[in-house]
Amino acid sequence: VQLQAYGGGLVQAGGSLRLSCAASGDILSIGAMGWYRQAPGEQRKLVATITSGGNPNYADSVKGRFTITRDSAKDTVVLQMNSLKPEDTAVYYCNAQRDYGLGREPAEYDYWGQGTQVTVSS
Repeated sequence: VQLQAYGGGLVQAGGSLRLSCAASGDILSIGAMGWYRQAPGEQRKLVATITSGGNPNYADSVKGRFTITRDSAKDTVVLQMNSLKPEDTAVYYCNAQRDYGLGREPAEYDYWGQGTQVTVSS
């Protein structure tokens, strides 16, 4: 599976950005998809995920500001980020969980896209 991420960039605080991620390859092995982020000096953290059935899950820090959606027909996941804050600055990574229909495989088998930089200026 290959994950191609699009979007990101520089925005002022209070602004909006949109990240997209398209999956290709063995898409039948994909379960939930989502986004993680990693700020300098910090560990990679979950931002939002969405199941194949469309159920979202958000980190507390982004609830009410970010919206994740998924187009299963196009194997694409989108993260709409509104009311951005400087603390949202990070490299954002698209993620897809490996799942052959019997539940998620161990996280070490997750698929990852290349990171995309999001910078929010104050």
